Amino acid sequence: MPETLFDKLWRIHRVADPGQGECLVHLDRIFLHERTGSVALLSLEQSGRTVRSPERVFCTMDHIVDTRPGRGDATSVPHGARFIAATRDSARRAGIRLFDVNDPRQGIGHVIAAELGIVLPGMSVVCPDSHTCTLGALGALAWGIGSTEAEHALATGTLRVSRPGSMRVSFDGCVPAGVAPKDLIVHLISRFGSRAATGHAVEFAGPAIEAMPVEGRATLCNMAVEMGAFTGLVAPDERTVRYVRGREYAPTGGLWEQATRHWSGLHSDCDARFDRELRVDCAAIAPTVTWGTNPEQAVPIGSRVPDPDSFADPHQARAAARALKYMDLAPGTPTDAIRIDAAFIGSCTNSRLSDLRAAAGYLKGRRIAPWVRALCVPGSSSVKRAAEAEGLHEVFRRAGFEWREAGCSLCFHAGGESFGGQRVISSTNRNFQGRQGPGARTHLGSPLTVAASACRGYIRAAEPIA
Repeated sequence: MPETLFDKLWRIHRVADPGQGECLVHLDRIFLHERTGSVALLSLEQSGRTVRSPERVFCTMDHIVDTRPGRGDATSVPHGARFIAATRDSARRAGIRLFDVNDPRQGIGHVIAAELGIVLPGMSVVCPDSHTCTLGALGALAWGIGSTEAEHALATGTLRVSRPGSMRVSFDGCVPAGVAPKDLIVHLISRFGSRAATGHAVEFAGPAIEAMPVEGRATLCNMAVEMGAFTGLVAPDERTVRYVRGREYAPTGGLWEQATRHWSGLHSDCDARFDRELRVDCAAIAPTVTWGTNPEQAVPIGSRVPDPDSFADPHQARAAARALKYMDLAPGTPTDAIRIDAAFIGSCTNSRLSDLRAAAGYLKGRRIAPWVRALCVPGSSSVKRAAEAEGLHEVFRRAGFEWREAGCSLCFHAGGESFGGQRVISSTNRNFQGRQGPGARTHLGSPLTVAASACRGYIRAAEPIA
């Protein structure tokens, strides 16, 4: 019987069918971070249980660590130092691999899991973080869980999961110049809605995806959850194999040959059936920015903020009115008339080396507007070193950006650093009320859009570089 990529991954990892529409799924990798990982590990320990397979569990310091230079164990999050210390102690007692604050491989979990080869095509992986679906870019079955589920996963190496439906989103044609993967996914969500993929595993496919580097695919899969998806997936191909080869935890020798043969079969069969299919013409996509308080509320840069009365759906109309009130915007406002106070490049969505290169390419020889505060936070210590080896950090600094250590940083507000009360253009994935601090008004865009907007002081798409 023809199978989708998701069908194959589910079949490989299904252990049993306990009933009530659930499956018991085997987990190849479990990733933790210091904000929730210490809670799961401590709870497990207090229950008298141990980690079943410590060699399959990894942990990083990313969510609440400070990203300012010379940070050490510093954190501005209330009680954050306790979380860091507790995670360190619990990881040591459990015998799991910890990428500590000053470890040269430290970084955002979804970034380092890929760049170290910890997660490989065909694997299953969970983490108590909703953006774990980022790793579907490698052809892995990856999804976010809660702390209680993390405890069960640690103790048993399995989870009970209700099987989602399957969905394919095909991006047809060529991506126009100046349009980034972030623009594709925000366009998709704005067109079909933030609930369009609820209850589905979404496979991204089509010519534009086949031509897209793995790091760009990660941006799409990262934001699959923003349209309600269980996970996002891209079938592994030669680009994936080249990306994985030589990574620290990637197989070598005969095991590498076995692995690549296995990966070559991880794709949807040509006559496989999906529960739902969407198609997008890439020629119709322009640099896109959000105007509201969820990624669905977005328009092409240069167009106008919509009037709530223009929405036929009463729910959308009410949501638009609430969003405009919070964002302090009037209907009909041109997006390029929206003045910003701050700019942020970072997060598990857009903090990889290719993202930093794109932004630095625009910033070279330019300066940010005098009233704008701008930060660039690499997704991992490895990305930071690679960027510095290319001199990108100097480009950011000369342009007026702060150059930070790796971590989640101001992607979200946990009581520490904040963009509170400011209007921010951000390369992150969420823009709900208070996401980047109390009263912060966040507009989502690509790293290229963030760089261009920071320089103009207003939301702008990047003009072609001569």
